[in-house]
Amino acid sequence: MKNMFKITGVLIVTFMLSSCVVHDNGHRAKTLPPGQAKKIYGGSAKDYAPGQVKKRRGH
Repeated sequence: MKNMFKITGVLIVTFMLSSCVVHDNGHRAKTLPPGQAKKIYGGSAKDYAPGQVKKRRGH
């Protein structure tokens, strides 16, 4: 009888842990504006602006 309780307990715990699933709804996390990133990490705001990528590659 004790073995039956142990097996049932293990099965219940396994089921509970397997049902914990994180769902990603596909939305991008909000990114920092270039000016805020500059304040936190230093450098120029242009370094963090997505529109300045071409200028960084030397094109």
